[in-house]
Amino acid sequence: MPRAIMASQRASLVTMADRGGKAPAWTSAAAAVDVDAEVVIVGAGIAGLATALALRRLGVGAAGGGVLVLERHAELRSTGAALTIFPNGWFALRALGVAHKLTSRYDAFETSRVTTLETGATQVFRFAGRKSSGDVRVRPMHRKALLEALAEELPPGTIRFSSKLASIATEKAQDSPEIAVLRLDDGTVIRSKVLIGCDGVHSVVSQWLGLSEPASSGRSAVRGLAVYPDGHGLKKELRQFLSEGLRAGMVPISDTDVYWFLVNNTIPAEKEAGTDPAKILREVTDNLGRLMPAEYLDVARHSDSDNLSWAPLLYRAPWAILRGPAARGPVTVAGDAFHPMTPDMAQGGCSALEDAVVLARALSRAATPADGVASYVAERRGRAAWLVAGAYLSGWVQQGGTNVRGVRGYMVRLFRDWIFYRFLFPRLADTMWFDCGDLVEPNAEGKTHSE
Repeated sequence: MPRAIMASQRASLVTMADRGGKAPAWTSAAAAVDVDAEVVIVGAGIAGLATALALRRLGVGAAGGGVLVLERHAELRSTGAALTIFPNGWFALRALGVAHKLTSRYDAFETSRVTTLETGATQVFRFAGRKSSGDVRVRPMHRKALLEALAEELPPGTIRFSSKLASIATEKAQDSPEIAVLRLDDGTVIRSKVLIGCDGVHSVVSQWLGLSEPASSGRSAVRGLAVYPDGHGLKKELRQFLSEGLRAGMVPISDTDVYWFLVNNTIPAEKEAGTDPAKILREVTDNLGRLMPAEYLDVARHSDSDNLSWAPLLYRAPWAILRGPAARGPVTVAGDAFHPMTPDMAQGGCSALEDAVVLARALSRAATPADGVASYVAERRGRAAWLVAGAYLSGWVQQGGTNVRGVRGYMVRLFRDWIFYRFLFPRLADTMWFDCGDLVEPNAEGKTHSE
């Protein structure tokens, strides 16, 4: 049995219990040992877990030291509370073999209503139209439900919690491919044939590669999850409200839970509120969102304090994604570590799922890990840059420009209401129907082995 897997299985389980009172099989605690692994993934978020599962589906790492996921927290993170999965995300989840676990739990919605508060005008959009079919529809869900659906498919010991990366290096023995050498803060040394950074916006791996630091969009977002124990009675659709410098929205996730957000031009009060849920909520209801409709404010006031956050919206410039060093030998990045973007097209999670499928497929086909990594980056650069640019443009225009006032602000809003929503938004929405493909090769009849 590979030494990495043995070490992980011997480690004591963390205090994250399943329904039977025991920790899930895929968890393990950190233990200070030297480890050899075929693939190491830093970060057990959407990108990290999806990549680990995609590699498992293709058998990558099965004959070597296995796939190891390092997570610096003590359990799966649920930052963000909820997210919306668009068709491109469902194509990836189908390839990963977990779509059915989530479509049975979360209802789809097809309608978005956008109301401009200054005029009262409401525009109605349909996300899917005639393209909608089967499970390939738009569904909001709890972020943790997605993480658990992915993690449950992983072998015991795959995820090593409370494991913080301290340093990265590479070494090359004579006549052998270059490998990554990781040191954790507990003294553990891990040698791996492939290193994949899925460690978020402020990725340690992306910094080591030399990718540029994410830039501020000049906007921030409050995100929350409202809970109605007796039911909320809201229609299953996305409601958005626009005002000068603000964009707010809410969407039911279940009969009791409603995800809501408010995007604002960054203000000093954000720093003052910090991570205090009471201060954040007060700023929303008494200041930023005081002119929002009563139904929106009611949702905000039902917020679960454990799922309330306020943070700046960051992104990596599209040209930095197109030209930046996203790979070095057997080391690369995926998800937010590669292409952080603003949430205005809800593509952060969906694009991370795409990355996982494409990266695993590239590694499975390549002669060497470095070749696989290079192939993956070449395939993903263009689409990732386009998504980042589209999300930034969408958010900037819908919000009426960032800190743009007077005549210029009026012109931006006029462009938004008469041109953007009618002509540009439908083209941006088409990017949400991208199919990243399967994890298995088609047979002679053109069908995949999973069909």
